[in-house]
Amino acid sequence: MTNKQSAGHPVATKGGDPYIGRVVAGRYRLESRLGEGGMGVVYRARHVLIDRVVALKLIRPDLRTETHLRAWMLREARAANRVDHAHIIDIHDIGETDEGELYLVMEYLVGTPLSSEIAKGPFPIARAIDVLEQMAAALGRAHDLGVVHRDLKSDNILLTNRVGRKDFVKILDFGLAHLARDPRLAPKGAVFGTPEYMSPEQARGEEASASSDLYALGILLFEMTTGKLPFHSHDREQLLEMQRTAPPPNPRTLKSDLHPEAEKIILRLLQKDPARRYKDAHHLSEDLKAFQRSLPSNTWENAAANAENPQPAQPPPPPAPSAGVAEWATRAAQFGRMVARAYPGADAPKEVSDALDEAWRLANSAARLEGEVASHMRKLEALERRGRALRAEIGRKVEELAHEESRVLREAAAENDTVAQLRERLAASERNHAQARMQADAAERQSLTPSALRAIFERTGQMQALVDARREALAEHELRAAKKDAQARDLRRQIEELRAQLTRYADAMEEDLAQGRERVAQRTREGLGFERAFASASDVLVRNLRGRPECRDLLEEFLRDAARPVAPPQPVAQAPAPAAPAAQPAVPTA
Repeated sequence: MTNKQSAGHPVATKGGDPYIGRVVAGRYRLESRLGEGGMGVVYRARHVLIDRVVALKLIRPDLRTETHLRAWMLREARAANRVDHAHIIDIHDIGETDEGELYLVMEYLVGTPLSSEIAKGPFPIARAIDVLEQMAAALGRAHDLGVVHRDLKSDNILLTNRVGRKDFVKILDFGLAHLARDPRLAPKGAVFGTPEYMSPEQARGEEASASSDLYALGILLFEMTTGKLPFHSHDREQLLEMQRTAPPPNPRTLKSDLHPEAEKIILRLLQKDPARRYKDAHHLSEDLKAFQRSLPSNTWENAAANAENPQPAQPPPPPAPSAGVAEWATRAAQFGRMVARAYPGADAPKEVSDALDEAWRLANSAARLEGEVASHMRKLEALERRGRALRAEIGRKVEELAHEESRVLREAAAENDTVAQLRERLAASERNHAQARMQADAAERQSLTPSALRAIFERTGQMQALVDARREALAEHELRAAKKDAQARDLRRQIEELRAQLTRYADAMEEDLAQGRERVAQRTREGLGFERAFASASDVLVRNLRGRPECRDLLEEFLRDAARPVAPPQPVAQAPAPAAPAAQPAVPTA
């Protein structure tokens, strides 16, 4: 599934989209269609009473009965929310409509897909490494928390601006992400993802892992530095076979001036055997940061500092009343002036006076209701902020422990490699010593000169000393390896405890948020009832006043104002420009 949004430009649909104008979950009015992917259609939406612009994804109507796809969409929000990283799109809300449609509410983003930037030509090496390092940091946090993206590609990477910093990365579309501990939803042997970016193990129908995401990063770095994909074919099966077995082309054959270190990183990420890739995203990040330090420009240092504490380009505006509710009192006053002109003796027909009274009542009721909803929303937002802060704190602790675990595991692997080498050398030394002893025993039975006997026994003693030294070295490295393994196990225990704590907290927080959102939804549905009633009262007044010449100018002014569309506010966060369609649809192909 892809999550494509446009930079404020609705996607044209033949005959129009019947969903435009519809209110989802009693509070989000769909304003324009932004794009669609394999599972969902994305709309720009606005809260009915609170002026908040969001991106809202609805599961495709024809997939309503596909329960496993619905489960994936639910996991999309839960997985992304659990990760809660600056470089991963924020998820505000998830739920199900009264009609049984699943919806997902995300931050409204403005930016450019990485695919569009790559289409302009290869990146300067500093830019490519900066973008990749941000992706690696986000995936490191996701992998630490058991979340694998599974479908990384250039269409799913958005480049935005933050605090004047260009190329601030946002990873979209965790629609095929899965929680590593819950493999039950994926049919066995199913092939998921986009073939151009798919790892060999995924192409074989095996379960994707964190290493699969690293392979996709290798393809993205290849694409950024050369402007081309390493594997390309119009035939899906041929492309999958290339991913499974074909060695990647050397990127320097496509770009001769490519930095050797970049070539080294690319080829390591594109190893067919996952064990020969980087140990994890933390390991990759270490190499990327070291590479960045070696490059002439130091812009990456500023970028890294901004990424640690990202700030929005401008402070989000405070919640404001929606234009419709704010204008009700004004329109009621306009009707009052028209009625006073048309019926100066206060002899207006009962239908007119009742409609005017109703308009005033509804304007007052809507204003009070708007204040109540705003209060509920502030409480919800405070709860969300607390939740985000705690998730971020736990996430950072997990990330720190996982980074240390990564280092310790690599050190343990090096010690175990040394142990294996020492065991081989010790075995060879023991064989040599045994042969020397046999020669010494045979020499004692022979009539050899004292100097010859001394040489034989000296050699035997040397062999014994070498065996003892290698045994001592082996024991020392075995002890070091055991300590490293124990340290890694302890770090893993701490990580698992934090992950369990995060799960418990997230479940409790989601329950509280669900209750708060339902209260908001109930009050907003009441507001929609007021809106319909106000429109009905307005129709009665317009119908009765239309033929009254005394108020013709006021009525014409009113109708012009009522017909004038209200300009949408600038988006609070950022949203992708239209991305080129993927060469293959990112849908299950079991």
